[in-house]
Amino acid sequence: MAQQGALMEFVHRRRRGAELFLLVLALAVGVGAYAAVGLGVDGQVPVNLVGYGSWLAALTVAAHVVVRFVAPYADPVLLPVIAALNGLGLAVIYRLDLAYEAAGRSNHDFAPKQMTWMTVGVVLFVVTLLVLRDHRVLTRFTYTCGLAAIALLLLPLVPGVGKTINGARIWIGVGPFSFQPGEVAKVLLVIAFAGYLVLHRDALALAGRRVLFIDLPRGRDLGPILAMWAISLGILVFQRDLGSSLLFFGLFLVMLYVATERPGWLVVGTLMFFGGAAVAYTIFGHVQNRVNIWLDPMDYYDQTPGSGQIVESLFGMAWGGLIGRGFGEGDPSRVPFAESDFIIGAIGEELGLTAVIAVILLYGLIVERALRAALISRDGFGKLLATGLAATFALQVFVVIGGVTKLIPLTGLTTPFLSAGGSSLVANWVIVALLLRISDQARRPVPDLSAPEDDVDEQATQVVRIG
Repeated sequence: MAQQGALMEFVHRRRRGAELFLLVLALAVGVGAYAAVGLGVDGQVPVNLVGYGSWLAALTVAAHVVVRFVAPYADPVLLPVIAALNGLGLAVIYRLDLAYEAAGRSNHDFAPKQMTWMTVGVVLFVVTLLVLRDHRVLTRFTYTCGLAAIALLLLPLVPGVGKTINGARIWIGVGPFSFQPGEVAKVLLVIAFAGYLVLHRDALALAGRRVLFIDLPRGRDLGPILAMWAISLGILVFQRDLGSSLLFFGLFLVMLYVATERPGWLVVGTLMFFGGAAVAYTIFGHVQNRVNIWLDPMDYYDQTPGSGQIVESLFGMAWGGLIGRGFGEGDPSRVPFAESDFIIGAIGEELGLTAVIAVILLYGLIVERALRAALISRDGFGKLLATGLAATFALQVFVVIGGVTKLIPLTGLTTPFLSAGGSSLVANWVIVALLLRISDQARRPVPDLSAPEDDVDEQATQVVRIG
């Protein structure tokens, strides 16, 4: 048993050493990109490079130290990937700030605000890991999280509280700041869905009528998916937010399929989605506008609302080509709201298709590590929670990058960890904390209960010592 404990400690130290090495690479990406922006635009490194790099390193190291002590068996890849994406996003936003300033725009201080929100996100990341020592505690708040999520989604519709920005009523005003409650709601919805499906998946997995070799669900079990469908349509109609509508319904559908392993739910959900989309296209003008712009953006370039964003972004990415123009050699400021909705377009213009592919691979790593945590999780709730969080990243990245590249109609979601936006950044840092907590619980060694009592105590001591 002593040899087994020594082996466990050796593997654990190697894993943490690898994480520290990856964190150094992630910091090199963020700080190096920031320096490259200054060199490309002004011909010299930014004067605040030391302060910026020190603060970015302090936040990353602080997050690493907390993970090391309170979740020692957590996935060693997730935090470095997140740090690399966040650092790259800060550098690109800083580049856009300089472009906006050169173009004479008054609002060009997005990078300092993004650093502030990253600080808040890391603080909440730490608090989540310190307070939530076992993710299974969240099952007690299944219905509370569901009701809170619905309340947050309805909050922007309250007169005097909600704000309409860029045509979508998905914001609330908090003093001088704007906050998007839907970002918090998506985390609460994943918790609510996971808790609900753990309790009811046996009933939802019962087969109904068989059509074309697929067992459709029973009519009496359609209540949850009908309710989620109605909520998603309500977001689309009243808040004019196609992205969030697609994200929430797709998230529930993925988790429902994973919980029940019934393809019939995918069939029913897909039919409901396309049916609702067809009706919305027929009735609502803003949905027609999104689809028409997607089909032929050049015809709507000079209109309001028009296709100026997507057309300028496509031109910029085409100009960037395979390796990009280089920081300072492009003109990403031609794309409206490039710092939020179209930051992938700015990356494609100045860093090229190679950088866009690298970013997509990093997101793929996040989803893969989250699904790995789901596979090895020892409890049903943890499996569904990790799967839902993985689906959140996968769907959001697909919807955003698919819209920017004209694969699907533009939806207006932010790119996780890259785009400027406080509510999105903070919520995504909390999601990463939840994933690390689940992976730590799943990877933590279990004492051999069949061994003599003294050996079990020795194994437990080894686990405590390693942690």
